[in-house]
Amino acid sequence: MTSEAAEILHDQHAHPGPRTYTKVALWLTVVTILEILAYVFEKQLAGFVAPVILFLSGLKFAGVAMWYMHLKFDSRIFSGIFLFPLSLAALVIFGLLLLYHALHPLPWVG
Repeated sequence: MTSEAAEILHDQHAHPGPRTYTKVALWLTVVTILEILAYVFEKQLAGFVAPVILFLSGLKFAGVAMWYMHLKFDSRIFSGIFLFPLSLAALVIFGLLLLYHALHPLPWVG
């Protein structure tokens, strides 16, 4: 890609301002607080801390990756190409965790 083409592509959308980055930081902070709360209330979640934290971590990963990969400004097909395998992997991991917990219950559950 020539520098002119890169400059044209770059100018197609405005660079986000401080307000947008503040929103992203607040969103990440809220998800991080939810992760911490999942750990704090470990016994109340009855052994589902790992799936909850993995889900929230995956949510943060997808959000940050999509934001900084600028998928918001690209065609929606690229978001789908990114999110479909991520969702599939998350479902497989979640299923394996459920299977493991079904076969090896934690001592304080049940």
